[in-house]
Amino acid sequence: MVDLEQYDRYRDDATVLAAIGGHVAAQAGRVTVRLPKAVAEAAVNAWERDESGELAQETPEQYALRDQAAELALIGLEISQSGRREGEEVVVDLDVASAGAALRASL
Repeated sequence: MVDLEQYDRYRDDATVLAAIGGHVAAQAGRVTVRLPKAVAEAAVNAWERDESGELAQETPEQYALRDQAAELALIGLEISQSGRREGEEVVVDLDVASAGAALRASL
């Protein structure tokens, strides 16, 4: 039997996490990152790809993959709008949430 009270605690925890996120956003804002040119180009390609087809029912793993692909596409958008080449790298200022999504994907 599932303890429904634990979900009330989780909801309270989510509220506290969101409050922390608000403070982080106010203090961190954007972070400058340097990316290899090939990685930056792959992110821009993800942004430019047409994924307008209808979705079938997804497993949790498929949903997580699609979510990561969407995060990559948003980084690609930022690169295409404000990234700048410096030698073999691309420098771009990312929103801390996008940088965090990329970091979580690497773990």
